[in-house]
Amino acid sequence: MSLLGASLLRPVIALNIWTFSMEAWMYATRIPGISKYCGEVTPYNAQQEMDKLPPQIKWKADNYNHLFEQPTQFYAIAITLALLGAGDDDLTTGLAWTYVGMRVAHSFVQSTTNTIMVRFGIFACSSFVLLGMTAKAATLAF
Repeated sequence: MSLLGASLLRPVIALNIWTFSMEAWMYATRIPGISKYCGEVTPYNAQQEMDKLPPQIKWKADNYNHLFEQPTQFYAIAITLALLGAGDDDLTTGLAWTYVGMRVAHSFVQSTTNTIMVRFGIFACSSFVLLGMTAKAATLAF
């Protein structure tokens, strides 16, 4: 079965798979970290106990949370573009894959070294890619 716009939906699926990968990485470091650095975690002291974790462990959770911020715009605009008939356009699909690649790179930087200016540069570039996708959708919709 061939779905119109499937080329553009593949990056959407890929970014969602990456989000699950970051979730697994987060738990793989966070659960042992809680056992090592925290006391008993209750609803009343959870934040205080989480504050005891080293930054390298917290970075993965921070990135996981970031994957639910701007990427939600990506999901919406990519699906919108597919519905508007731009799903098999090479430029649009290329932009979508570029965005996904930049988000993966952002995840690696934030989760390993957390070099702020490098991370910001990747984020800014991915924002421009998303802006390009949004502009494409706007030209098709209006």
